[in-house]
Amino acid sequence: MGGRTGHFILMRLLAGLLSGCAAVFVAGTLWAGGSGFNVIVVANQSSTNSVRLANRYCELRGVPPQNLWRMEGWTARTNTWSRANFQAFLYDPLLAAIAARGLTNQAEFILLSMDIPYRVLDNDPYQTQNSTTAALFYGCKRDTAPPLICLPACCGLPDASSNSYAFSEMPFREAPPDTALTNAFLTLMLTASNLASAERILSRGAASDSTFPTQAVYLAKSSDPARSVRVVKFDNAIFASRVRGDYPLVRTNTGSTAFTNLLGLQTGKTSFTLPTNAFVAGAMADNLTSNGGKIFEDRSGQTALLAMLDAGAAGSYGTVVEPCAYTQKFPDPRNYVYQKRGFCLAEAYYQSLLNPYQGLLVGEPLAAPFARRGTADWNSLTNGAVLSGLALLTLDFTAADTNLPLSQVDLFVDGRFWQRMADLPPAAGNELAVTLNGIPFNYTVPTNATVASVAADLAAGLNGLTNLTHVQAWAVGDRLELQSLEVAQPGGAVTLSASTAAGSAAQLTTWLTPARDTFLDTTATGGLSLLASNTPLAGDWLQLDFIKTNGECLSLSVTNPAAGTDIATLVSNLVNRVKAEPALQSADGVLAADFADDTYCGIVAAEFTLYARSPGWPAAQFQVAFSASTNLLALPAGTNCLDANLNDLRPRNHLYVSSGAAALPVSFAFDTTRVPDGWHQLTAVAYEGTSVRTQTRVARTVRVQNTALAATFTPLLAGTNATLDLPLQFSVAANATNIARLELFSTGGAVGVVSNQSAAVFTAPVAALGLGLHPFYAVVTDADGNQYQTETISIRLVPPFRLRLDRAPLTLSWEATPGVPYDVLAATNLAHGFAPVASLTASNILAVWPVPVPGEAAAFYRVRLSP
Repeated sequence: MGGRTGHFILMRLLAGLLSGCAAVFVAGTLWAGGSGFNVIVVANQSSTNSVRLANRYCELRGVPPQNLWRMEGWTARTNTWSRANFQAFLYDPLLAAIAARGLTNQAEFILLSMDIPYRVLDNDPYQTQNSTTAALFYGCKRDTAPPLICLPACCGLPDASSNSYAFSEMPFREAPPDTALTNAFLTLMLTASNLASAERILSRGAASDSTFPTQAVYLAKSSDPARSVRVVKFDNAIFASRVRGDYPLVRTNTGSTAFTNLLGLQTGKTSFTLPTNAFVAGAMADNLTSNGGKIFEDRSGQTALLAMLDAGAAGSYGTVVEPCAYTQKFPDPRNYVYQKRGFCLAEAYYQSLLNPYQGLLVGEPLAAPFARRGTADWNSLTNGAVLSGLALLTLDFTAADTNLPLSQVDLFVDGRFWQRMADLPPAAGNELAVTLNGIPFNYTVPTNATVASVAADLAAGLNGLTNLTHVQAWAVGDRLELQSLEVAQPGGAVTLSASTAAGSAAQLTTWLTPARDTFLDTTATGGLSLLASNTPLAGDWLQLDFIKTNGECLSLSVTNPAAGTDIATLVSNLVNRVKAEPALQSADGVLAADFADDTYCGIVAAEFTLYARSPGWPAAQFQVAFSASTNLLALPAGTNCLDANLNDLRPRNHLYVSSGAAALPVSFAFDTTRVPDGWHQLTAVAYEGTSVRTQTRVARTVRVQNTALAATFTPLLAGTNATLDLPLQFSVAANATNIARLELFSTGGAVGVVSNQSAAVFTAPVAALGLGLHPFYAVVTDADGNQYQTETISIRLVPPFRLRLDRAPLTLSWEATPGVPYDVLAATNLAHGFAPVASLTASNILAVWPVPVPGEAAAFYRVRLSP
C-alpha cells in the first residue's frame, strides 16, 4: 500500500536499462521466525572453504547435524550453471534429503555456503537467467516477451515471477509464494571473495541478534534518475516506521557514501566506495543497479553487492542479469520496517521483493537485531535426568512484553521436530472492542480463527462503518493499517482505542494493540507526475493552469517557436518557467523536479513531477491542469490535485492483533519409548503470537532408560581437538552380544556403520567433515530392534601445524581456527625439550606470534593446541 507511483513512471522503467549502454550441536540462539533448527545448510563438498564455512555456520547458529547437506559431484568453479545441472546437483537431491531426514515440517531457510554457482541459465527461447537463491525460494521463472521490441527479454516482468509473500507480514509457512511449484525456502548465499571475509559476515550477523541498534537508515536519492526510481517508495516506509514510534529512516538527496555506522542504506549509483565501518552489525544495504549481483565477474564498472558486506552489512541484494529499472525487482524500503518489527534478515528481504527472480541475496539469513525473546525454564528437569516410560514434564514461558504473547510451544528432540505441546490461537468467543474516531465496533472471535483472519474480519467490519468513522482499514497479516479519509481533520483529532475480554471462551487469548492513541500526520509532500509526448511542430504549446489552496489561479505556458525542437526541450522549458515563477515559490506553491527525457525505443516523451512545497495532505490539494496543442499529448487529463501518492498523505494508525498468553505454563507427557534409550536433547520452543513468531527456547540433555541396552563411546585422543593429518578414532562397545548394527554419526548424518559386532573402532572421515566443530555420537541397535544413543562428544577439527617464520618483523605464523587457543613452545637445546613461552587465541584463520629478539643461542619453536 502507499507509495508515489507517478502516472507515467512506466515509461522510464521500460527505457531505463541500468547497465549503461555504452558443531557439536550446541545451544544456538533462536530468534525471529527461525533458528538453526529451521535452516538447511548446503556445503559444496568439492570446496574445502565451502565445507569449513558451513561448519562454522552450524556452530554459531546451533544447526543440528542432520540439517547440513553436502552437495556431491559439482567440481566446476563457475558462476553460472544450467537449469539442468542446478536441478541435478542441488535442487532435486536437496529436496529428497530434506524429506528423507524428516525435516520438511521445520525447514524454512536454506544457507548456501560459498563456492556454489549463483546464476541459473535456462534453455528456454529467451535464455532466462535466475539467481540460485531465487530459484530455491520459488522455483525457476522464465522471461516473457519484453514490453518493447527493442528491449531484451530480461527487461520484462513475468506474471509468474510475482512473489505473493511480499508485503504479507505473515509467517512464511502460512504465506509461501503461490508461484512456487513445490517447496519454498527463504534462501541466502553466504559468500565473499575469500573465506575470512565470509566468516566476518557470518560473525557480525550472528552477533547482531537482539542488539536493538539505534543508528539511522539512509534512503538515498542520488543524481542518477534511472537508479533512483525507488524514491517513490521512501515516504510509505518512513510513515510506517513513524507510526510505530520508530525513527531510524532518513530520506536524503545525497549521492555520497562517505558515512559510518548506519543501520541500512538504499541507494542507486553506478559505482561507489564505502568505509570499512559504514554499517553496524545487522545492517541491510543495497544499490539499485544492473550488475550488483555479478559478484565474481565483469560488471562494466559497477560496484558489486559485496561492497556492502565488506563494509559491515549483514545482508545485501543485487541482480545477476540486466533487470531494467523496475522497483519490483529490488528491495522495497519497507524491509527496514519489517526488520524493526523483529523479523529476521531473510524474512525482511523476501517480504520486500515483489519479483525477485533475477536477484541474488547474500548474507546471514537469521540476523535479527530487533528480535525480542521471552524467558523460560523447566520445572525440576535437570541435565542428566533419567527418564522412562511416559514422563510428565512441565515448564514455564514468559513473554518479552504483554503485547508479544506466546501462542505455541513445540518440542524438538535432538534438533528434530517432535510434537506440539501447546497451542493458543484466538479463542472462539473472545470479545474484541474497537472505538475508532468515537464510533464503537464489537467483534466476537469465531471458531477456527487465526490472527490473520481476525485482522481481516476486523478490517471488513470497520470498513462497514467508514461513512461514520471516515477511516479506511486494510488487513496486512496481523496488522490493520488505518487511514483517515478527512483531509481537513488533523491526525491528532482521530482517536483509536481497543480492548479485549474472554467473553464466552474459557480463556482470553486474543489481543489488540493500537500503535498510537491518535492518528499521525504525514511528513510527505504531495506530488503528481506529468508527461508530454509526440514531436512538436512550430506553434505547438504546453500549458499549466494552477489553482492554489487559497483559491488563487495562475497559468504558465511555453510555445515551440519553430520546427526542430524536441519534446524534451519543450517540457524542460516549461519546468524552468515553473521554477522561475515567484507566485509558486511560497509555502503554498509548487516545486517542479525530476525532469526526465523518456525518448527511447520509439517512445517520444518527457516527464517531470510537481511537488507541493509544504508537507501534508492539505497542501497537496493544490490543483493543476496540464494541456497541450492538438498535435501533442499531455497527461494526466483534467484537473488533478498533487496527490498521486495519496496513501502516503492521509493520517495513519496501526492496530495489531496477536494471540496467546504473556505467561504460558506447559505440561506434557513425553513418551520416551518412541526414542532410543540413551542421551537426548529436549528443546522446548515457544513462538510469539504475532506474524513475527520470535522464538524463545529452553533445552535439557536427558538420558532415557527403558531397556537394559547400553554402550560406551570413547574418543581415542587426548583433549577435544584433532588435526586433519591424523586419524580420529572412536571406540564403541555395547553391553550385549546380540547387536545387529553400530553406527557413528556426525555433521551431515551417518559417517560409519558395522554389522553384527558388539564393539568396534570407527575412524571418522575427517577430510570429508572438514575444519570446524563437529558432534559425534553412536547408535547401537540390537537384534530385537532396541536402540541406544550414546552421549554426544564435541571434537574440533583444526589444520595441521605448518609453521612459517618470517623476517621484518620476525614472526611465527600458522593456519588456525578462529577462537581456538594455542600454545607456543620454545627450546634453545633440543636435548632439554620444549617449554611453553606464550599462549594466544586465534582471531582469524592465520595466527601470528611476534618472535622475541633472539639471543646468541639458536632458538627452536613448536606450536600445540592448548589443553
